[in-house]
Amino acid sequence: MTAAFPVGLVEGYGQYLQKGFAGHRETREHLAVYGQQPDVMVISCCDSRVTPEGIFSAGPGELFVLRNVANLVPPYEATEGQHGTSAAIEYAVRALKVKHIVVMGHAKCGGVQAFRENANVPSLRGDFIGRWIKLLEPAAIAMACMPVDKMDDPQLAMEFAGVRQSLKNLRTFPFVEEAMHNNVLQIHGAWFDIGSAELRVMNPETEKFEAAAPVEAAE
Repeated sequence: MTAAFPVGLVEGYGQYLQKGFAGHRETREHLAVYGQQPDVMVISCCDSRVTPEGIFSAGPGELFVLRNVANLVPPYEATEGQHGTSAAIEYAVRALKVKHIVVMGHAKCGGVQAFRENANVPSLRGDFIGRWIKLLEPAAIAMACMPVDKMDDPQLAMEFAGVRQSLKNLRTFPFVEEAMHNNVLQIHGAWFDIGSAELRVMNPETEKFEAAAPVEAAE
């Protein structure tokens, strides 16, 4: 049996041609010819409920987006293997020369929940997910030893801690640290609530997540 391409995607493509492409054809053609020059990279969860382009009202070419389970950044490793997340970070910093990297966690993160519920289990069912979410272990240890947040919600606290750990891991990449030292790159932590649309941004001094005040776009 030949697999049928999802009808919903074809219908969505039709709407894109009529609305998203037709009114911005010149912009799309410019991007195709001259390439992308985004100033911001966003590292977000692959959760279908979290869409950085939608949250930040960004169009094509404005954000370089990397999505993975639980928006994690592994520490730098110069080893053999497939390092997809690290490759994307390297391309963003070295080739695209982005000015900002934002690690954005979110509420009710399934990856964080899986880690919390299975932290003492040698491995989760499957070949990859268990090893991947173990990247949260240092965050859990740091949260237990020196908690930044005092709250009754362990899920939320772990979501915040995971973003902090990813920011720490980002700084283990030599090219990231060099770009930051040269004041051409800044890194940021953020967190988004799916249900309320609340955005919180990490204060770099206190490492606490504070509500972001919406800024009206200039006309």
